[in-house]
Amino acid sequence: MNYEIFKDYQVEVDPNHPFLVHVIVDKDSDFYFEPMVYTQLEGFKERHKDKFQLIVDEIINRTKKNKHILFVGDYESYFEEIDGYIILEIIDITNHLKIFVEDKSRGSDYGD
Repeated sequence: MNYEIFKDYQVEVDPNHPFLVHVIVDKDSDFYFEPMVYTQLEGFKERHKDKFQLIVDEIINRTKKNKHILFVGDYESYFEEIDGYIILEIIDITNHLKIFVEDKSRGSDYGD
């Protein structure tokens, strides 16, 4: 798959972690992300066009600061852990930037 958002970085599939995408920021810093995270980023790109580059820049800056990050779609249920990598969700990035998304999903009204 073409990960256009991270086109300025080396993107690869690590055979040791085939369900994750590996992005190498520089020789000391990298991150992995679950496919769900990329879908979430695409949603932010669509809904927050004017602030989207801030999100990408913060992902890169946070990776350079922490060196190794694993971005997961949900803290409660993620594919795997990688030793030495901190686990973050995209909302950890967006909330820090004060870019919020309302979760308006709710259970069905049928049967009430």
